[in-house]
Amino acid sequence: MRIIEDDLSDDRVRALLAYHFEMMHENSPPGMAYVLDVDGLKAPEMSFWSAWDGDALLGFGALKELEPGWGEIKSMRTHPDHLGKRVGAAILDHIIAVAKARGYKRLSLETGSTPTFLAAIALYKKRGFESGEAFAGYATSDFNQFLHLDL
Repeated sequence: MRIIEDDLSDDRVRALLAYHFEMMHENSPPGMAYVLDVDGLKAPEMSFWSAWDGDALLGFGALKELEPGWGEIKSMRTHPDHLGKRVGAAILDHIIAVAKARGYKRLSLETGSTPTFLAAIALYKKRGFESGEAFAGYATSDFNQFLHLDL
C-alpha cells in the first residue's frame, strides 16, 4: 500500500468521494452530515491523501488545520472493495504522523454515533482518541460525537 498526497483530479478518487458524500448524507440526520465536497477538500487549510495498491484505489483521508498546532481529521473512507484490509488504520496512522511532524499538539474529529460509524469509532479509540467537547463551531446533538487526541 502506498499513501500519496492527492490533488483530487483522478476520476476514481472523485467517484469514491461522491460515494462517501452520499453515504454520509444517507446515514446522518438532515443537517448533520459535515462532509466536504471536492472544493472543500481543496481549500488551502486542507491536506488530502489517497491510498493505493497498484492502480486500485483503497481509500482516502484528509487533515484540516484549524489553527496552528490543531488539526481536524476529515473525509476518512475505505473503498467498499477493500474493507477489512487495514486501509483506514494506515491512512489514520499517516495523518497522525503528518500532524506530529507539523508540530500539532491536538487532533480532533466529529463523527456519528449510529451503528454505521462504530468501526471508525473503534479505530479512532484504538489510536487513543477520547470523547470530548464540540469544537470548530459544530452543533452538538444526540447523533454526533467529538473525539480528540493529544499528541
